[in-house]
Amino acid sequence: MSERRSFGPREMHKAVCADCGKECDVPFVPKEGRPVYCRDCYTKHRKY
Repeated sequence: MSERRSFGPREMHKAVCADCGKECDVPFVPKEGRPVYCRDCYTKHRKY
């Protein structure tokens, strides 16, 4: 039987969406020069 690891709650970081300008929380540290999108805008920009 495989064990599932629980790492607890993710640390979220504040960011501003590069598309709509809305403030959002992301599970990574935003880097300067790289766009960050809110959940709604991300689905529009996601590549399959």
